[in-house]
Amino acid sequence: MEKHPYAATESTPLLGKVIFASRWLQLPIYLGLIIVQGVYAYKFLAALYTMMSNLTTLSETQIMLAVLGLIDVVMIANLLLMVTVGGYETFVSRLRIDRHPDQPEWLDHVNATVLKVKLSMAIISISSIHLLQTFINAAQMAEVTMKWQVIIHLAFLVSAAALAYTDKLLNSVSQGTHH
Repeated sequence: MEKHPYAATESTPLLGKVIFASRWLQLPIYLGLIIVQGVYAYKFLAALYTMMSNLTTLSETQIMLAVLGLIDVVMIANLLLMVTVGGYETFVSRLRIDRHPDQPEWLDHVNATVLKVKLSMAIISISSIHLLQTFINAAQMAEVTMKWQVIIHLAFLVSAAALAYTDKLLNSVSQGTHH
């Protein structure tokens, strides 16, 4: 019988086994994120119901803001799903869903770096939705609030660019060592 190359052996020290097993402490965190996804599904349906119930009295701007709110909820739910699935797969255990027809394409090549880049792009998208809501509703917003939202959005953009550049540098270094 062939052993898996990473399987714990009798020669593996107890401390190593405990440290490796400690990854399972993240399981309740990922289960909690699944519960939060349920909360966002509820919030989406409640907001959709409210919008549809008041459709005849809402202005075009109010409908646009409500739709952007729904998109925001979807984007956050997608972010939660990415963190839950990608994080579990990367840091806890393989999901073993190979060849499943609904397996996300990105899951085949997920790692900590890919996950960080995807998360930063999702955060920028969410921030963009918030900025769009702010600009549509600018007449009711304080100027200082709008300025801070733009500054924070720019900080997200700079962080994502720095992360992507760092990833590019790391990939070029690792590519150079393999040639």
